[in-house]
Amino acid sequence: MIGRLQGTLLEKQPPSLLVDIGGVGYELEAPMSTFYGLPETGSQVTLHTHLVVREDAHLLYGFASQTERAMFRTLIKVSGVGAKMALAILSGISAAEFARCVQDDDTATLVKLPGIGKKTAERLIVEMRDRIRDWGGSESDFAAVMTGSPGGTMAEIPADATKEALTALVALGYKPPEASRMITRVEGADELSTEELIRAALKGAVS
Repeated sequence: MIGRLQGTLLEKQPPSLLVDIGGVGYELEAPMSTFYGLPETGSQVTLHTHLVVREDAHLLYGFASQTERAMFRTLIKVSGVGAKMALAILSGISAAEFARCVQDDDTATLVKLPGIGKKTAERLIVEMRDRIRDWGGSESDFAAVMTGSPGGTMAEIPADATKEALTALVALGYKPPEASRMITRVEGADELSTEELIRAALKGAVS
């Protein structure tokens, strides 16, 4: 099991990352909560990882903290919730807000996340209620995880930030027309980086 990687960040195209470690490039997928705190490409980065082994592929997922990884591992234990849906949940809602939804039986907020229907939302609430304590931290810890680490710096705004944001939202599970509408609703989209644009679009989707 690969539990942690430390190396040079070569590429970051949400939700995918490429990290060089001793000349070997490791491809990972990460939630937007991790992307928000990433340094610029060419910088050193440390990620806590979770490896999923399937018959047709070995998939590596990266997280900014052990708490975030613990939340991911807890989510994929829920019946019907796979790694892709867990990443979408981590990307679209803060851990503190998710905990509130579970405690308040708030399915209305959860169904706004991609791939989550009413039945899945209800199952998440029932099964996660007793598992929240497994995350190993307080709600304030989870909120800090979702805002990114303080030392991270945003990359310069790419000319095709809108296109990259659209691609990332689709990869997270949103349908292209829906992802496009989410982006067009963001004020000042032309002045935002890819990460900032995705963050604003996701925030608007669940508000």
